[in-house]
Amino acid sequence: MSQSLDTDRLEREVKSMYRDVAESASADFHFETGRDLADRLGYDPVDLEYVPDAAIDSFAGVGYHFDLAELEPGEAVLDLGSGSGMDAFVAGVHVTETGTVTGIDMTREQVEKARTLAADNGFHNVEFHHDHIENLPFEDGSFDAVISNGVINLSAEKDRVFEEASRVLDPDGRLALSDIISERRLSERIKTNADLWAACIGGAEQVDDYTAMIETPGFELIDARDNSAYEFTSERAQGACQKYGVKSVSLVARKR
Repeated sequence: MSQSLDTDRLEREVKSMYRDVAESASADFHFETGRDLADRLGYDPVDLEYVPDAAIDSFAGVGYHFDLAELEPGEAVLDLGSGSGMDAFVAGVHVTETGTVTGIDMTREQVEKARTLAADNGFHNVEFHHDHIENLPFEDGSFDAVISNGVINLSAEKDRVFEEASRVLDPDGRLALSDIISERRLSERIKTNADLWAACIGGAEQVDDYTAMIETPGFELIDARDNSAYEFTSERAQGACQKYGVKSVSLVARKR
């Protein structure tokens, strides 16, 4: 009898892990966090000057994609899995006060922290919602761009995430993200292990399958690149990198 992923347990595991990230960024995780990681991935130091330190400290992204997103002043941006707000605040700098940024995250502690940081640091054009990225609480065509960093791999319904992203984008909208994928398909044992999903391993979709999920709801892949500067820190994650080619990528796609 084949096993199946316990999605309820997966959500609990992910929420628990990222609650810890929000509340204690200096704790030990299977992934890196903080300013050193952001610098190595390629974030502009000028942008980071405007981002609250507490958001940078809780940053747990896997790549940099703002050069691919090409955000413009006045645009409306949605950040899927916005965490403590790091990328949402960077986006807020790019779109200026004439634009808007909306973050959405399922971990309440992350959302509460991001809201407090936005209010305390004058980000009046940045707001955060406590909800799921598989079922976005927004009208069709609400955004010019959707961004995401190291989050979609954690969803057990990636096809639904991309469908929703397409729905809320305007007809010429684009999707820019960084995420964890694999060169080879993972074994069923790994794919049905909620612990490994929460560790950003079990949900790593094979690159061709991931691309197909993006293209199915009407996106055209424009550009993609590997993020060689991103490294897993745990032995278990490093083993998956070697065996299955698990790695970080950044990409941009546009609605057709």
